[in-house]
Amino acid sequence: MGAEAEPEPDAEVKSVIRPTDEAALQLARRLIGEARYGALSVLEPETDHPFASRVLVGTDTDGVPVILASTLATHTKALLADPRCALLLGEPGRGDPLAWPRITVLCDAERIEHDSESDSRTRSRFLRRHPKAKLYASFRDFAFFRLVPKSASLNGGFGRAYIISGDELLSISSTDTG
Repeated sequence: MGAEAEPEPDAEVKSVIRPTDEAALQLARRLIGEARYGALSVLEPETDHPFASRVLVGTDTDGVPVILASTLATHTKALLADPRCALLLGEPGRGDPLAWPRITVLCDAERIEHDSESDSRTRSRFLRRHPKAKLYASFRDFAFFRLVPKSASLNGGFGRAYIISGDELLSISSTDTG
C-alpha cells in the first residue's frame, strides 16, 4: 500500500471576520450605550462552570458598561472571586432573533467603593436609566461594578462579524444618560 497523498491546504481561507470600520464601531457603541439589560456570564467559584445571569446595564461617562449587583447573588460572588466576565447585549426584534445585531463584550469587573466620587456619579447615571432600582440601590449589600471592556465580538447581522478592541469601545459621548 502506497502512502496516501495529503490534501492540499486551501490556498486562501477567507475569514468571516470583517475589518472593523467606523460603521461597526458606531453600532457597537450604540448597542452598549442603549442597552437596558443584558446577559452576564461569569465562572461560578465553587464549580468553575459558566454561569449566566440577567442584569440591568448602564454606562459610565467613558462608555464602560456598569451593573448594580447584590453580594448575595451568585454572579457577584463570582466577580469578586474572578473579575473576568462576558456581557451579551442586543435586543432582537421580530422574526429571526439571530438576524439582529448583538455584541459580546469580554470584560474585567471593577467594584466601585461605596460613598466614593465614582459611586456618586455612577449611582446618579444608573438611577436615571433605571429609576425603579432606587428601591434597593442604597442597600449596603449592593454595589456598582464597572465592566471594563478588553475586547468584543460584534455580530451586526448575517455576514457582518467584527472583533473590536476594548479601547475602541471607550469613546462614547459622556453626554448620554447612563
